[in-house]
Amino acid sequence: MRLFVGLGNPGARYQGNRHNIGFIAIDAIARRHGFSSWRRRFQGATAEGAIDGERVVLLKPATYMNESGRAVGEAMRFFKMDLGDLGVFHDELELPPGKVRVKVGGGIAGHNGLRSISAHVGNDYRRVRIGIGHPGVKDLVHAYVLNDFARAEQPRFETLCDIIADNAGLLAMSKDSSFQNKVHLAMQAKGFGDTGVDNGAA
Repeated sequence: MRLFVGLGNPGARYQGNRHNIGFIAIDAIARRHGFSSWRRRFQGATAEGAIDGERVVLLKPATYMNESGRAVGEAMRFFKMDLGDLGVFHDELELPPGKVRVKVGGGIAGHNGLRSISAHVGNDYRRVRIGIGHPGVKDLVHAYVLNDFARAEQPRFETLCDIIADNAGLLAMSKDSSFQNKVHLAMQAKGFGDTGVDNGAA
């Protein structure tokens, strides 16, 4: 059994924000694999289903980004899960837009959602890092992540989330490198050829 968590902020105001790409990816997985309806649970919303025969619970914390760990910890305790069962989908400033990297453990790179999760459950969980690019100036980061994707960016990220959903079974089976490669090749095939896979450490 796996717990896939999307990070974001709840409410219509934040729905299309770059910071909410984790929510958007999790929604795509739920649609693609015919998951149950969302219901209020664990200080968030959950949907349940199976991906390639693996039972998966999807979770979108409703605690706001900075307190995401409260919802994750509650769900993990309820299902008696280990850190190896947890996958967290989140925005990554240090990766180019549309680039995806999967890693287990490591730093949090100033991401408050990851900081909260690590504080509540530990650090050695799988992160699906979805690149949103960097505005170039540190002082602009806050406004950048809390603004919606530009219209020109939307096709790339909609396609990316659909491709993530198509290949989520590989994540459920811990085939991280295969997942990265499949996403990379599928994005190229869709005409987003500047999206690459970087297996280096951040």
